Amino acid sequence: MEMKKVKIEIKGILNKEWADSFQNMTFGYEGSNTILTGLVEDQSAFHGILNRIRDLNLTLVSICSD
Repeated sequence: MEMKKVKIEIKGILNKEWADSFQNMTFGYEGSNTILTGLVEDQSAFHGILNRIRDLNLTLVSICSD
């Protein structure tokens, strides 16, 4: 299966200490939001990232996929 590149925008600035919660994702910032980018293996892995965002009570702003 082909890996997909995703860009996930989360409201607020998350510091690098959160990186363990989002393994294999790169942290960046746009304005006052955090941008996570990385390759996702499959739909199950993608849902795992979304579940972590929910479980950590973070606000999802947008998702883009290449």
